[in-house]
Amino acid sequence: MAESKNRPYVAKDFSHLKGLTGISDETMEIHLSLYAGYVKNTNLLNERVVALTAGGQAGSAEYAELKRRLGFEYNGMRLHELYFANLTTKPRKLRANSRLAKAITSSFGSVQAWQEDFAKLGAIRGVGWAVLLLDPSTGALSNHWITMHEEGNVAGFVPILVMDVWEHAWFRDYKPADRPKYIEAFFTNVDWSAANKRL
Repeated sequence: MAESKNRPYVAKDFSHLKGLTGISDETMEIHLSLYAGYVKNTNLLNERVVALTAGGQAGSAEYAELKRRLGFEYNGMRLHELYFANLTTKPRKLRANSRLAKAITSSFGSVQAWQEDFAKLGAIRGVGWAVLLLDPSTGALSNHWITMHEEGNVAGFVPILVMDVWEHAWFRDYKPADRPKYIEAFFTNVDWSAANKRL
């Protein structure tokens, strides 16, 4: 039997995100540190799973729990990478003739209708993520709530725009009742070119 290999993940550099509008550098520093923790934990869990497998303990209770936990850590890492990558300190408006604006209009009737729905989704009670997803089989876009990173991901759908609405994304800058102000700040900093490329 071939030995399993583990290639560790490396945290991506998002230090260029200092100076966002409405999202403080302090918040970003805390948030990036949290992201680094997801990368570290993903690597640690993968190392332990490989060790258990090499030791003939695949399928054991420890192995099963580690594999379950891996979905939380791995998706925490990836969702944060997508979130940070769709932010910019030099935002531009979404161009009406862009591929993304056309796809949003086709699926929601208008960009404004989509944005209102996305903002309301992000403002619902609880911790999680608001994500605009593409169904590759139909080309339709839809907004989805993802809880705890691994619950609510739709199999095969492609994340186009990701907004973190866990408290750590905004609690230093806004009161709990002011989450809508954070959502406004998020939209102020969206890198539409990054979202367009994902489409």
